Amino acid sequence: MKLQICDLRKQFDGVAVLDHVSMELESGHIYCLTAPSGKGKTTLFRILMGLETADSGRLFMERVPIGAVFQEDRLCETFSAVDNVLMTSPSSMSRAEVRRELMELLPEEVLDRPAATLSGGQKRRVAICRALCALSELLILDEPFTGLDAGTKADVIRYLQKKSAGKLTLLSTHQEEDILALDGIQITI
Repeated sequence: MKLQICDLRKQFDGVAVLDHVSMELESGHIYCLTAPSGKGKTTLFRILMGLETADSGRLFMERVPIGAVFQEDRLCETFSAVDNVLMTSPSSMSRAEVRRELMELLPEEVLDRPAATLSGGQKRRVAICRALCALSELLILDEPFTGLDAGTKADVIRYLQKKSAGKLTLLSTHQEEDILALDGIQITI
């Protein structure tokens, strides 16, 4: 899959948050979007997902399923970790397979607890697992490592690298070490 962004612009209240952004991206890479806070990373992701429209510019991409991690975890709080992942996983993926995926990131004893009872870092890992287990060709992860300690982040990075192989992956981060650990391609907007 290829994604081409040409001269994209977006303003809010007369202030440009995306100002003539252009780039070409392709599957098989992890692209790490960097910019100061408020400079359009989340807005660009929302445009790519069809949740926001650009004021001008062009976007060329195939219509493909997208797996997403938002800045907020957006879990169904009364559902267990397993059920949150099952919601978006392919129908061919069994409950046992989902449990195995989650156990790469979480202790087994929390998998059947309601998401509302999980810690912030545990919720984040459920959201990441859910996005990576969904049938998708494009992954969009908005600051996915927020709230994770160094050891947990390293585990999540390994899992992300494994699960994103062959996909077009676009994530935002403020940390240079994340880009290095991911062997990512840095894009500054």
